[in-house]
Amino acid sequence: MSEEVSFLLNGQPVRISGQPATRTLLDWLREDRGLTGTKEGCNEGDCGACTIILTDARGSRAVNGCILFLPQLNGKAVRTVEGISGPGGEMHPVQAAMVEHHGSQCGFCTPGIVASLAAAHSNGETAFDDVLAGNLCRCTGYAPIIRAAEAAAAEPVPAWMQTDREAVAALGASPLPFAPTSADDLAIWYAETPDATLIAGATDVGLWVTKALRDLAPVAFLGGCEDLKTISEDASGMHVGAMVSLTELHAAIAPRHPSFAEMLRRFASTQVRNAATIGGNIANGSPIGDAPPALIALGAQLHLRKGDTRRTIPLESFFLDYGKQDRAPGEFVEGITIPDQPDRLRCYKLSKRFDQDISAVCGCLSITVENGTVTEAKLAYGGMAGIPKRASNAEAALVGQSWTEDTVRTAMAAYAADFTPLTDMRASAEYRLETAANMLLRYFHEDQGVATNVLEVSA
Repeated sequence: MSEEVSFLLNGQPVRISGQPATRTLLDWLREDRGLTGTKEGCNEGDCGACTIILTDARGSRAVNGCILFLPQLNGKAVRTVEGISGPGGEMHPVQAAMVEHHGSQCGFCTPGIVASLAAAHSNGETAFDDVLAGNLCRCTGYAPIIRAAEAAAAEPVPAWMQTDREAVAALGASPLPFAPTSADDLAIWYAETPDATLIAGATDVGLWVTKALRDLAPVAFLGGCEDLKTISEDASGMHVGAMVSLTELHAAIAPRHPSFAEMLRRFASTQVRNAATIGGNIANGSPIGDAPPALIALGAQLHLRKGDTRRTIPLESFFLDYGKQDRAPGEFVEGITIPDQPDRLRCYKLSKRFDQDISAVCGCLSITVENGTVTEAKLAYGGMAGIPKRASNAEAALVGQSWTEDTVRTAMAAYAADFTPLTDMRASAEYRLETAANMLLRYFHEDQGVATNVLEVSA
């Protein structure tokens, strides 16, 4: 990478060149700048020890520095734990509260926790269980950390934490040649370079570098494509650009489909959701990606583009086989459309950990009942096949039948004809098949007003 990347680091302008395009911020901070407060734990965006605060025109947010590539910082501002304290050494309210409430023991995870809480403090966020779901701490326990967060919440945001957004605007960073600034620019470049790797949030691609040690060249960073970051609504539904983050999608989808939003709340961590994009979650074709089953159950349409040629297909048609999607060389995801519809969607994510875990089974079901009869059923699952897949035989057993428990149990028996799941470290094939079918029974009972959510059960 001969081009110059410009950004603010703890309030000071930095200009670097001669770095590999896929060198991570974490490595550069520790090895080149001596800023060792930011730690390397898992090096894949799970533990949160590497958390930093990233600021641009859209605001400040916590992200994982271990899977953030240097070109993604161009024209932005970074705060490490060393920059969260004031210029004269003044402690941030979060830092002071962590000391007062004994929120640290070994201290390895503490810098990331402080960064996450300082980002939340700047944004007035107080859902601390969500804020800290991506910061693992096995020494202290979370009770004193939560007490520290609550104590700091009422304190004003320090002046030095409010300068980055204005300073970024005056930074004057030059666009990078491998960072298109619009979908049109991307279409031209990608059509000419179809073997390139497109990098959106890098929450998946980052691991190709840190874990698989792959050389991704040539690459293009899509963070500058502002026209792919829009969400709009009209009579046909909600149109979501491919570069919309999962955090932004969560806020937009919640009023329409709260069960989908609740599943997104459990998607990875705050740091990952702040960086990950809906286009990336779809395009990587993972059979255990959580968003596609929900979108398939909602009848989402996928918008693809190659050069000046655009096409729209049902999202479920995009997934052909494990590791294979209906996407030609040089073609990319521009966005999705979620049709406007009454909310009949329920999403059930089954994983060993409640927070920040990969699904063993993810079931997203939408069933329409008119005058006691099932008129439409979309039962979409992740983790049950090599691709996100609908339970077509179970759907056929429902449609046209009375909406009763007998009908549901008949449809549950059809799941064996729909799926032949694998046994792996997350679940056995038998467990997956049984729990996937049980999700349909849970849907029925919820629709009948029966309380099924164990998180809401009280003595």
